[in-house]
Amino acid sequence: MPLKIREVLAEAENTLRVAGIPEYKNDAWLLFEAVFQMNRTGYLMHMSEKLESIPDAEMLYEKYREVTEKRSRHIPLQHITGHQVFMGLDFEVNENVLIPRQDTEILVEEALKLCRENTQIVQVLDMCTGSGCIAVSMKKLAEHEICVTAVDLSAAALETAKRNAAKNDCEIRFLESNLFENTGTQKYDLILSNPPYIRSDVIPTLMEEVKDHEPWMALDGEKDGLFFYRRITQEAEKYLNPGGYLMYETGYDQAEAVEEILKEHGFGKIRIVKDLAGLNRVAAGQKQQNLHGTAAAQGKQAVIHQKNCRDY
Repeated sequence: MPLKIREVLAEAENTLRVAGIPEYKNDAWLLFEAVFQMNRTGYLMHMSEKLESIPDAEMLYEKYREVTEKRSRHIPLQHITGHQVFMGLDFEVNENVLIPRQDTEILVEEALKLCRENTQIVQVLDMCTGSGCIAVSMKKLAEHEICVTAVDLSAAALETAKRNAAKNDCEIRFLESNLFENTGTQKYDLILSNPPYIRSDVIPTLMEEVKDHEPWMALDGEKDGLFFYRRITQEAEKYLNPGGYLMYETGYDQAEAVEEILKEHGFGKIRIVKDLAGLNRVAAGQKQQNLHGTAAAQGKQAVIHQKNCRDY
């Protein structure tokens, strides 16, 4: 007997449930929506109809079974659909980049808030950019013009980030570099980073979707998970303008350790920001200003920054 549309969805839900996919109903629906190009309203209107009532039904059904089978093997949903929404923007994702997560939106929201409060922030650096979700979101959503540089060691990740910048109509300078190694002499008003911060011994215990399909380079924070916080903080002082800010996403249990690292390197006005679950998620500090710095000098510096930004 020919399947009805609702039975096709139920079949996929059962496949994912048996495979141990935690959010099997949600994932089955998102794959259904992507393959059949049918929203919830359309589904509710036609769910009792036979599948063959849909144009190209046989081809679409086979495609749906194929992507459902992939998800049953714990391939990330975002790798199957090829995209993820972050800060209301659409990003391409693949096996070369970390999938953008809601936790990281806290970092971007805090950075945008800082920019609103400090319009002299013009030069922004995103260290370990990955998909470019932080860099693109900052460029797209900042309320005044900022110049964004995005750095990553992975050439493949940078190619993805470049496509995401073009997709979202953003002009960003991309640099392939091992942290600050190839960044030149440019100084910044704000450095952002969501660096690798998972302890090496923890990675094998993560969900299959993460440990088997996301790049370890983007996950591995070495023995204690703090390696990149130390390296970036140690070097950032040379690349920040007086009064510039350094802002990190942190693991839920790392913010206090990152706060100490910031203090050790002379950063002040340190803030810890919690995520929606009430867990520490962002650590930020400010480079101490030169006592001889004046508002006029800072204004002059801002003009220089804007000129450099337009010259990219």
